[in-house]
Amino acid sequence: MNRQIRRLTVGVLLCFLVLFGQLNRIQVFQAQELQDNPDNTRQVVANYSRPRGTISTIDGTVVARSVEVDTALRRQREYPEGELFAQISGHFSLHFGASGVERTYDTELAGQTPELELRNLADLFVDRDRSGSLVLSVRADVQAAARDALGDRPGSVVALDPRTGEILALWSWPSFDPNLVSSPDIAQATEARSLYLLDPRNPMLGRTYQERYFPGSSFKVVVSAAGLESGLVTMDQPSYDRQSTWTPPLTSRAITNAGGSVCGGSLAEILRVSCNTAYAEMGALTLGPDVMAEGAEAFGFNSRPPIDLPAPALSVFPTDYGEALSTPGADQPDPAVPGTVFENTPSLAQAAIGQHDVSATPLQMALVAAGVANGGNIMQPHVVHELRDADGGLIERYEPEVWRRAMSPANAAALRQAMIGVVTSGTGTSMAIPGYEVGGKTGTARLAEGTASTHAWMIGFAGPPGETPHVAVAVVVLAEEGAGEQSGGRVAAPVARTVLETALSPAAPPVTPPGSEPEPDPGT
Repeated sequence: MNRQIRRLTVGVLLCFLVLFGQLNRIQVFQAQELQDNPDNTRQVVANYSRPRGTISTIDGTVVARSVEVDTALRRQREYPEGELFAQISGHFSLHFGASGVERTYDTELAGQTPELELRNLADLFVDRDRSGSLVLSVRADVQAAARDALGDRPGSVVALDPRTGEILALWSWPSFDPNLVSSPDIAQATEARSLYLLDPRNPMLGRTYQERYFPGSSFKVVVSAAGLESGLVTMDQPSYDRQSTWTPPLTSRAITNAGGSVCGGSLAEILRVSCNTAYAEMGALTLGPDVMAEGAEAFGFNSRPPIDLPAPALSVFPTDYGEALSTPGADQPDPAVPGTVFENTPSLAQAAIGQHDVSATPLQMALVAAGVANGGNIMQPHVVHELRDADGGLIERYEPEVWRRAMSPANAAALRQAMIGVVTSGTGTSMAIPGYEVGGKTGTARLAEGTASTHAWMIGFAGPPGETPHVAVAVVVLAEEGAGEQSGGRVAAPVARTVLETALSPAAPPVTPPGSEPEPDPGT
């Protein structure tokens, strides 16, 4: 009997130990994972009826706010601008959780950070609104300009300040109305969300930073930077043969220039006219896969950008091009020697013109342009400028930080001048803005071999002459069935110009949050 009691006691103790371990695993080690799970709406339910701070643009447009309603929940989230900022703000739904800024900064908006919960000792004894309000770096006028310029064509626009990483506009069409998804009426919210999810265009997806596309010839900026940084390419050498087609080793399929044009020369010239044959040869033989991969990763490819929005996609540059097969003039192949042929050299040639398995988000390509504009430094991209308390007092302001050092200042300056040449006399002349220094790179990305459908790209920067450019931009207008070929210079560049012009104009003065006005001087 005693033996059975001991066994029972040991068994019960083991059960308690297992239960104790499981509770600790869930409550301690998996707490953040469970809280971040989009299917977990418990925290949203708890926060829904509490005061929740506003989200506004840096020039004072209210993006999201809570309004009092005569229901048991007491409050409802409202988005006055509808779809304009939906893919930035996201939604805050009782039934489906949160997305966008509403999700990333949930604790700040709900006032659950230590800084907001205890501004001073007196807060322990009073019932006050402890919610936090966010001021975005986004400018409402630039966001609206991006929307209007793109129109009802599927695509994306990103504009940012290359000096700080502050996002000025982040727009994709189609978008969605977060008011419908955030409705406390479960039937209405479910119907709206279901219709959006059934739409093959996926309007709830933040395509500016969550979707990848072939970058096409806009990727030639990255290839140029890789060549300059490696020392294998200068602004003068090599000079590539003038030709209309070039056939990589190990294939009979030739790479052609747009419209069958003949081009060649040194770096500035082949970038100006977007010469496919020269860049394919540069990537495949002059640089090789290792230099190409290092150059792409220096700009952030194969890494997720540290933007303060949920689930950013990483842009991809393939790194496996097989074994080295031969080196011209050598008995044994040496992968470090320019001119080495690899098993997948034809694919590398295609990658050098932004095709094959290369893919990039519009945000990533905006960061490429920003890195060249900012002396080779890519700043961390972010959409939130500052956090304030319910009375308007400043809690925290975002400080710029370098994310990638993509290239040296000297090489960035040289490439910047080459990109200016693209706009002054190359394929991007329709992006020129009188009185400003504008640089860019067009891109025409073919969706598949033998099809006429193409994505149209434009990336670039602009600012007063002699200064670090104030704005960098990326535009992609996606191919539509039956639309045929569309080029970056003809389709995307005018959109980019409109956005740049708006961003370069003086912004409306920011609205001073209530309670943050300076105290009057008693001597006046």
